[in-house]
Formats: sequence, C-alpha cells, structure tokens
Amino acid sequence: MRVESLDRALKRYDESPHLVFWETTKACSLACRHCRASAQTEPLPGELTTEEGRDLIDQIATMGEAVPILVFTGGDCFERADLDKLVGYARERGVRVGIAPSVTDRLTRENLARMYELGVRRVSISLDGSGPQSHDAVRGIPGHFDKTMSALAMMSDMGFRVQVNTTVMNRNAHELADVLSLLRTVGVSIWEVFFLVGVGRGAEVEEISARDAEDVCHFLVDVTRYGVTVRTVEAPFFRRVQSERESVDDANIHESFQLGPLYSTLRQRLDREERGDVRTTRSHSLATGDGRGIIFVGHNGDVHASGFLPLVLGNVRETPLGEIYTSNPLLTEIRAGHLEGNCGRCDYYRLCGGSRARAYARTGSVLGEDPLCVNTDVAKRIPLFHH
Repeated sequence: MRVESLDRALKRYDESPHLVFWETTKACSLACRHCRASAQTEPLPGELTTEEGRDLIDQIATMGEAVPILVFTGGDCFERADLDKLVGYARERGVRVGIAPSVTDRLTRENLARMYELGVRRVSISLDGSGPQSHDAVRGIPGHFDKTMSALAMMSDMGFRVQVNTTVMNRNAHELADVLSLLRTVGVSIWEVFFLVGVGRGAEVEEISARDAEDVCHFLVDVTRYGVTVRTVEAPFFRRVQSERESVDDANIHESFQLGPLYSTLRQRLDREERGDVRTTRSHSLATGDGRGIIFVGHNGDVHASGFLPLVLGNVRETPLGEIYTSNPLLTEIRAGHLEGNCGRCDYYRLCGGSRARAYARTGSVLGEDPLCVNTDVAKRIPLFHH
C-alpha cells in the first residue's frame, strides 16, 4: 500500500469506519466450536428493537462523508423477523449493506431472493474445512459441509458477490490449500481468512503458533496470484508480509525468508492448481483493524472496537455511534498508533497495527503486542530475513 494511500485511509478512519458490524441477534441454530458470539437457540433479552435498529441506521448514514458499509451479522441475522424492514430502511438511507447469515434451514432461495430484491449484493458464509470431517466437527452438525457447498453454489447462481470466511486453527491450517480449491470450483473469488482469537467458545479452540501464522500469511500472498481476493481478520501482519514479499522474487522466497513445514505443505498443494492467465495480485489492502476503520455493535446496542474485543465503549441507545467512534479515548489511542512494546516500535505499525483483540485476550492490554506476529513473539523470535 503506497504511503499516500495509507495516509488517506488512516485520515478517513479517524472520521468514520469503513465497516460497521451489527450483531442483530444472538440467536442461531448452530453451536460452532469457535463462535465469537457464544450464540444460542433463542434471542437474548435487550436486543435492539426495529425502531432502535432504524435509529442505528440513521446514525450510520450520518457518519462522515464516506458512509460506512453496514454488515448484518449475528448469531444468524435471518433469525430477525424484521430483517427485511431493516435492510430496506438501510437502502433507503443510502447505506450499503451486506449480510453474514449462518447456513441453517433459514438460508433458503426465497429468503435470499428477498434480500436481492432489496439491493443486497454482498453475502458471506463460513467454510472451515475442506471436507465433512473437519468442517462438520467445527460446526457441530453432521451434513453441514454439504449444505454449505450447496448454499455457495446457490448464492453464486443468484448473482450475489459471495465471500467465504474461514477460521484458521490448528485442526484445519494444513487444509487451507484444499479449501481454496473448493472455492475456485464453485466460483467464489473473495476469501476472508480469520486468525482465531480466544474469545467466546473460541477460547476452547487451539490457536496456531506465530511461526505457523507467518507461513499461512506467505501462503495467502501466493493465493492472490490465483485470481482470489484475500482478506484477513485479526491478522493485520498479513499486510507486512505482503509488503516484504513485493521486493522478493518468488524463486528466491526460501532464501529470503525462514519458512516452515506448514508453508511447504500448503505451497505444494497450491502448485497443483491451475493459475490461468491471472497477471495481477488481488488482496485486501485497506489498513483496517479493531477500532480503526472497523466498529462493532452488539445485539443490545453495546459498542466494541470489534466483535472479538469484549470491552464496552458505549451504547447506541445513549450515545450516537459516530460520537463513540470518533471520541472514545481508547479508540483515539488505537488510531494514533500509541501501541506498546514491539508493536509500537515496528516499522509497519501504521500499515498493520497488530490485533488489538488478541493483544487484550493474551496480555490484558488493548494496546499491547500482538503475540501471533513473529516480530513480537520476543521469547521465540525467528528472524524474518537471512543476513
């Protein structure tokens, strides 16, 4: 990302976020092992009402010159009986929207057709393994992998811009290249890879190591050469890896970086994929992060820097979202780059900034080091370059 573009993005994120995630409900019929929301079968008391939801949309519509994109998530957003009304109102107010439903019996062609008629074009669902054995184990429902693949084909056929979200953890990291192959088979070209943070039920699932995270990031840089747009969540150090790779020819990658066995496994599988005539890389280059270009509104109106950072910054029932985003002291510290330890000293602190959610989960300090980046894994630091 060029310096001028980075400066413009960061200035914009001081004024308004790029994405607002609204956890419309906690209700969901799934019980995924890594669920951030610790979703349950029934809604919790205190969910924003339809009128309060409209008020939230009004707040979003007036957040700066560049109106954020609103993503309806959950739980399962299709558990909201008023989802059509809320999406329709957002479109009336000129707010771009996306939905992030769960793959349940509510994800039907009929429900999706209503969303399409209302102007929704962005849909994201999760795929956390390359087959039933791994994916169904995470989702907790036999047969869920097949339902997910059918849903992906259906949404692509309906004309949606489909994004697949994959959570990286020890149990599935070695399958990522096979997941990519599945996405290409069904025509999905946007892949959001989430590096697990131990919150909610995800606290019981083992995160990958800093060394393996580095290998995955290098693999994802390779993936961008295969016609797939890559985005990462809670892994902003991916942008550092991208930047470092720009000055290194692929033929010299092993000479320039200390890559581990996980990268070799993923790369060997990727080499079996047809690359086609793709000549440019495709990746998400916005320098967003927790509280920097991203803000999360919980089911009860509580505002968080992200869905993975449990600290409450305010509530939209009491204070407009725009005021919370621009004025909260913690958020202004994050956006100013006032970070601790190696994250604060790193040459990439503006482009990356580390995962604030993971720093808090591991160290108790929102501004602390992101322990999943090899540049901050001080006790076991591995040099990125041979000298």
